[in-house]
Amino acid sequence: MSPRSSWTLSLRVPAAGVTLGGFSASAAARSPWATSRSCPRRDTGLSPHTGVVPFVALLLLQRRPVAGRALLLSGSGCPSHGLCRSNVQEQTRRQVAVLNATAQELFSLYLKCQGEPFSSESDKLCNPSGIFFPAFRVNRTSERKEVMVAMYKLFAFLNASLGNITRDQEELNPMAKELLERLHNTTKTTRGLISNITCLLCKNYNIFQVDVRYGDSSKGKSAFKKKQQGCQVLRKYVQVIGQAARVLLPHLSPS
Repeated sequence: MSPRSSWTLSLRVPAAGVTLGGFSASAAARSPWATSRSCPRRDTGLSPHTGVVPFVALLLLQRRPVAGRALLLSGSGCPSHGLCRSNVQEQTRRQVAVLNATAQELFSLYLKCQGEPFSSESDKLCNPSGIFFPAFRVNRTSERKEVMVAMYKLFAFLNASLGNITRDQEELNPMAKELLERLHNTTKTTRGLISNITCLLCKNYNIFQVDVRYGDSSKGKSAFKKKQQGCQVLRKYVQVIGQAARVLLPHLSPS
């Protein structure tokens, strides 16, 4: 397939309500990444480990932003029952809260592990104005359906971007164990969040198809460009996740 072609993806929805991110109700209340490991120099004798989500790996083949339709379910519509568990809204709230609480720490650790000039010139090098990021135009007064669709687009994009960043860091900084652990944990939480938003869209609005646009792959770029793209995406993520939490959480509050 041509690198510029659009992907039509079939995303199998797990039993919704299951926390794929590994953050149970009790885990969300404490720091999910209580570690203190630093970012050592790369040991070229160490083989980077792998762990990119399979459907994300397909997205990483893209060389430029494309429009793609993410199929939330296979088939012509949503199932009539058995999709969401009773606590799916609470799990979704907790997952968003965890991502919001840990985003700045992830960005700071990422900068630390890239070394100079990223540590001292982050404002210039990590300015996200030149990269694609999904528009997030909803607010707390927007209709809940509109908010949920915007959230799906945001976190589907973020999930693919995290896979891209994780792959690059496994290559460039395989000894940065804490950073890689945080990237993997953030990806897992995002995947669980997508699963829960998927079931809410189907259950409440019978929506099973959402058009999602994905950003650039860093594959084939220089090490510097890979590091820069990662820090640009993560800086924008820090800015947007706080807004997303403020908008989404009121819509998921118990009635």
